[in-house]
Amino acid sequence: MTLTILVPTRGRPANLARLWRAFLDTCEFETKLVALVDNDDPELAGYQALADRLQDEPMFQMGIGPRLRLGPTLNQAAPKWATRSDAVGFMGDDHLPRTVGWDGRYLAELERLGTGLVYGNDLIQQAALPTQVAMSSDIIRETGHMVPEGAIHLWLDNAWLALGQALDAITYLPDVVVEHLHPIAGRAEWDAGYAEANADAVSDADRQVFEQWREHELPRWVQQIKEAPRG
Repeated sequence: MTLTILVPTRGRPANLARLWRAFLDTCEFETKLVALVDNDDPELAGYQALADRLQDEPMFQMGIGPRLRLGPTLNQAAPKWATRSDAVGFMGDDHLPRTVGWDGRYLAELERLGTGLVYGNDLIQQAALPTQVAMSSDIIRETGHMVPEGAIHLWLDNAWLALGQALDAITYLPDVVVEHLHPIAGRAEWDAGYAEANADAVSDADRQVFEQWREHELPRWVQQIKEAPRG
């Protein structure tokens, strides 16, 4: 099985370089890191310099495009990668895999589930929310989405949890650590990106999108996934 991790990132090329080093140190398979960068990023030169250094690395790829925000960026990129990988996942540029072989553990669990989602211990939310996640690609292929349409940044992890529970196919691996270096836990400094993403207006809007999706769209997603032909 193959796994692609999508990493939307803005203003933090050093974080992306740190995450790439962690992939090299911890991945068991040739798990691909796909960085998704905005073409108006003030740190675009830093990202391009990193991509130039890694141009011969088969596990690293960078896409640069118009700024869409986190949720729409995932929904744009995920369907393409779902046709190229057995599983597609998400990490933020402030996540850091700590457990050697984490990708193998994810893939083994997804193979066992057949269709489903898996997440590790981020040392903040732990079992409560999949702040990083991997899912079997058929979920994305059948629904056309990785997250509810219209969600900007927050409540995406709530949606992944709700989907996994509705499918009865989500696994938390407490001994697989993918640390979330977030300022809420004192593990990073608040910057413009965190301030924008955690603004009350964004949170309120994303919560409304999540609640509407859970009531009206989630049952359709589950039906599409479960009724899809196998093999």
